[in-house]
Amino acid sequence: MACARIVRLGVIVFLCQVLSCGYAEESTCTPGFESELIVFKVHRDHLHMGKRLGRVTFNNCDGRTRTLFQSVDKRFDVNTDGTVTLKRQVTLHEGHKVFSVHAWDSSGKKHTVSVKVERIHQHKGHHMDTRAKRGWVIPPFNVPENSRGPFPMKLVQIKSDYALETRMQYSITGEGANQDPKGIFTVERLSGNLYVTQPLDREKKASYRLIAHATALDVINVAEKPMEIVINVIDQNDNRPVFTQNPFNGYVHEAAGKGRCMFMTVTATDADDPDTNNGIVSYAIVSQEPQFPKPNMFDINILSGTIRVREPDMDREQWPRYTLLIVAADTEGDGLATTGTAVITITDSNDNPPQFEQTLHTVSVPENKVGAVVAKLAVTDGDEVGSPSWSTKYRIISGDKGGFFSVSTGPSQLEGIITTVKPLDFEKTKQYVLSVIVENDDPFVGSLPTSTATVTVNVEDVNEPPEFNPKEKVIFKSEDSPVDTELVAYTATDPDTGKSQKITYKMGDDDDAGWLSVSPETGVIKVRNLMDRESVYVKDGKYRAIILAVDDDATSPATGTGTLIIELENVNDNAPIINERNIEICNRGSAPVLLSITDKDGPPFGAPFSVEAQGETSKNWSTSMNDTSPPYDSLLVFDYEGGGSDASSLSSLNSSSSGHDQDYDFLNEWGPRFKKLADMFGGGEN
Repeated sequence: MACARIVRLGVIVFLCQVLSCGYAEESTCTPGFESELIVFKVHRDHLHMGKRLGRVTFNNCDGRTRTLFQSVDKRFDVNTDGTVTLKRQVTLHEGHKVFSVHAWDSSGKKHTVSVKVERIHQHKGHHMDTRAKRGWVIPPFNVPENSRGPFPMKLVQIKSDYALETRMQYSITGEGANQDPKGIFTVERLSGNLYVTQPLDREKKASYRLIAHATALDVINVAEKPMEIVINVIDQNDNRPVFTQNPFNGYVHEAAGKGRCMFMTVTATDADDPDTNNGIVSYAIVSQEPQFPKPNMFDINILSGTIRVREPDMDREQWPRYTLLIVAADTEGDGLATTGTAVITITDSNDNPPQFEQTLHTVSVPENKVGAVVAKLAVTDGDEVGSPSWSTKYRIISGDKGGFFSVSTGPSQLEGIITTVKPLDFEKTKQYVLSVIVENDDPFVGSLPTSTATVTVNVEDVNEPPEFNPKEKVIFKSEDSPVDTELVAYTATDPDTGKSQKITYKMGDDDDAGWLSVSPETGVIKVRNLMDRESVYVKDGKYRAIILAVDDDATSPATGTGTLIIELENVNDNAPIINERNIEICNRGSAPVLLSITDKDGPPFGAPFSVEAQGETSKNWSTSMNDTSPPYDSLLVFDYEGGGSDASSLSSLNSSSSGHDQDYDFLNEWGPRFKKLADMFGGGEN
């Protein structure tokens, strides 16, 4: 059975139009695109960013070669010469893609053309002609939102070019058809008429993408490839702007300059199409409260909503806050509108310098006191309490070359407290004239005068104690200086040079040994009792005594102190002592006995010592010093070899200090027992 040949005549699209008749004189040139549909063919489904697809041609009728184009699909870019390129990667899921391109002629009229991008392929059918067919295409079309019907309302007729040869049936799928929101669009199965069943809302969904299907009723394997239908919902101005918050809060310094300080922004949104005037919001200030010092202290950017200072002379102390009523409207300010509030708080600028309540002060301060409060200087400040423009700090700018004073901020932050940091001396300087300035923690705004206070400080004379020079006096004297020996004249001077006062001297209470006396009139110190370097009152060879100097001030006598340190020079005034006064020892098998010697005197009048036996003891006993190992003041006693009697007393031994080395070799001649002694003291071996 032979296959029937069907001639495909292309797509027939019937749009609902209202035609009007009229007559117009034929123009020699009409601006527009060269065709209603422009097709770009590609060899693959996946197209990379930057790929050049081709060019669209638009005739301006004025000779210009460049035109302003705009692609509805933002993935495609159209240059002014008509070149179409990809702004990002695109995949042809159905093997093709259709979008619209707008162009404007020299009179401002907009023209639109449909552009189709399709992958090149051979259409193969077992029962169809193999000639290349024109794809069935419906360019994107627009439907206004909020239509009043009647519904269902016909939008377009879908018709396959197979319909001229055989009966076709049509169906649609996708969002708004068989997917949520379902049932918004329907198609008549045999006619292909596409209907919308209810009013559309662009703010809910701005476009729909349907897939149209066409298959033959009577012929097997005759079907159109599924076709995408794009339905754009055209915006209507049905939403008024809405402020993102209310009120808006902003802050600006009172010294902000005119026109330079943009300090806050109000924002309103509009749910309508942002690419049309329906969704573009304009702003305006309706009113200002308070209206001082001028009724238009601020202005607002009509498009951005940014508020800035328009007029100077804001004063936080008089008008701390402004309230602006702002209107936001679409359609270039002539459409739907809403109102909001901007509350502007004026923050403090340091435009009020602090002022001393009293600029002249005269005070008296006693000399010698450190940390004495000299004066408290109160100030006032008109800026915001607690702010850095209100809190104060102080400086002494003149009158204190010696650095005797400091000034600090008091607890109230509005008070400068002057105190002494060094002792004042009436005898050197009787008066100081201080200049003190007050400033804020924040710098002044502009050039403002600085308040200055003058403080005259009179130094009060205080009876000061006499002063010894030096405070500690060191002398060197022999410990055996006789009584009434004049040691030194240790005197003090009275710092109160303006007074004629007599100084009297006396010993302090710590002359524990009672060795010294002082002349009340001259301060000459003499030996009162014999001194002893070996006394418990002497530490490291030094004896200390406090000397007092008292003036004769009638109201408050003052006492100064000085310390006399006597370095006592040692003399040999103490004999060595054998500590063991009696011992008993057997003359048979006797062993050496170790005795100890001490001397209170220090070097060079102490060890080493010399020792010898006296009287009868010298006949039977020998003595020698153990100076080979400490302590060096030890004594060894041996009996001679053979019989004898017990030693009676050590009183027959005599010891004395010696400064020369001892020789023990002679003991070797006295027998084997004394040889052992000679080895011990002479360093030999047993």
